[in-house]
Formats: sequence, structure tokens, C-alpha cells
Amino acid sequence: MFTIVFVQVILPIVVVFLIGYVLQRKKRMNLSAISTVTMYVFIPALIFTTFYETTFDMQYVYMVVFYLILFSILIIINKLYCKIKKLPQSYESAYILNTAFMNVGNYGAPIILLAYGMPGFEYAISFFVLHSISMHTFGLYYAARGNFPLKIAVKKVFQVPMIYATIVVLLLNFANIPVPEQMYIIIDILASAAVPSVMLMLGMQLAFIKIKELEWGSISYSVIVRLVVSPIIAFFITLLFPFDPLLAKVLILVSAMPSAVVATMYATEFDAKPELVSSTVLVTTILSMVTITILLMTIG
Repeated sequence: MFTIVFVQVILPIVVVFLIGYVLQRKKRMNLSAISTVTMYVFIPALIFTTFYETTFDMQYVYMVVFYLILFSILIIINKLYCKIKKLPQSYESAYILNTAFMNVGNYGAPIILLAYGMPGFEYAISFFVLHSISMHTFGLYYAARGNFPLKIAVKKVFQVPMIYATIVVLLLNFANIPVPEQMYIIIDILASAAVPSVMLMLGMQLAFIKIKELEWGSISYSVIVRLVVSPIIAFFITLLFPFDPLLAKVLILVSAMPSAVVATMYATEFDAKPELVSSTVLVTTILSMVTITILLMTIG
């Protein structure tokens, strides 16, 4: 059973990651340019086509509440752990970046697409938008706190193109305004490039991670919280609301994703224990191939 789930869902994703990794190691491509095209063109187009055809109901409200509860609990766990261990603020920031933010876009969405098809994928994209807003505000704040006010972090959200794509498509959706067919075809073509692009990007981003010294104690803590504790908490939260069974599975699964690669960029930019954060991203990504396979077997 493990082998079947791994081959059908995880292995295809891993192969694409490896292609991106090998390509970057061999060709040393300009990742910034590829990232810009993906974030400013492909991802907004994917969000547009997904939300334009989505019928929003209370399930999406429950999703927002679910995320707020999960995020808050993970923050509290890290703060308590650091207080008990009497660790400095830099470790608290690194732990929060590693455990409260998961790789939903590059990793989670493709896996959910293979595991649950388009209905599950639509939920995953909605969660991805919600998570991205949090990542570009609170994630940025925790990476740079002390010299980076939260209000400036909030302003950074409006520099993310997916926010504008979300606002526009929601207005069109709720107002029931049709999009010209030819224009929608073009947007749909661009959207089709989003998933393979973000998958290749993850492999290319991992190629940049350099590990000089491993803090195994700190890494182990982050791995346990991100890959084990987080999905367990997610499971119990889903029991509190009348979730659609498919949405409940999607939320538990995205809660078990490895640490977000974006956290590495923030940690490096603001010197928030970048070696620890990048090491954890790499280790959780590798180990998640096993833990996510087991989780898929468990929840179905």
C-alpha cells in the first residue's frame, strides 16, 4: 500500500523537483527571472481561473477560521518552547518560520491535485492564497522583527500580484460578470503553466541551499512540529466544524507539508538564523516524502 501511494502521488512530484534541482546545478539559471514570471503571470492566472469558476460557501469561511486557529496554536507552541528552553529571540523567529509556515504552493497543491483531483486542488489554491497573505505579513515580521514594523510588513502584501488577481476575480465572481471567451482562453493557457513552474522552482531553490553546520536538536524539534504535530492539530480542528470530507482531508494534508522555502529567503535577508531555517527546509522536504505518503494512506 505504501509503495502504491508513493508511486502514484509522491514520486511524480519528486521527479519534477529533481529535474529542477539538476537543471539549476548544471546550468545555474537566473532563478529570480523565472520566479518573477511565475509569481507575476502564472500564479495570478491560476488563481483567476480557479476562483472564477468556484462557488463560495460556508466551507471557505470554515477554512479561514481553521487557518487562524492552526496558525495561532503553532505560534503559541513555539513561544512556550523557547520560553521553557530560555532561548533567544532569534531562535523563536527561526522556529516560527520553520513550523508555522508550510510549503503549500510548490509542494502541497501539486500533491493534492494528484491525490484528489481538481475539486481538492481548488481548495488547495484557496488555502495557498490565505497562507501567502500570512507569509508575507507575519512571516516577514517574525524574520525581521526588532527593525521592521508590522505595519510595513502589511504594506508588503500589496506588492504581491496574487492579491490583486484575487480581488479582481472575486469581484467578477460575486457580481456574476462574464469574462470574454478569448480572454479567458489566454488566461487559462497561462494558468496551465503555473503548477509545473512552481514544482521546478522548488527543485531549483533547493539547489541553492548550502548547509555548513547542522543543529540537529533544533532541526528535530522543527521537523516534529511541522510534519507530525501540525497535522495532528489540524485533524482535531476539523472536528470542530462541519467540514466537507474532501476539504477536511485537504486541510490535514496541507498542514503536514514541509517548511516553506520562502522562509529561507526571509531568514537570509534579515539574518534570522538562516542556516537553521534552510537546513530545516531541506530536511523536512526530504522526510515529508515518507510522512505524507503515510498520511495519505491514513486519511484516504
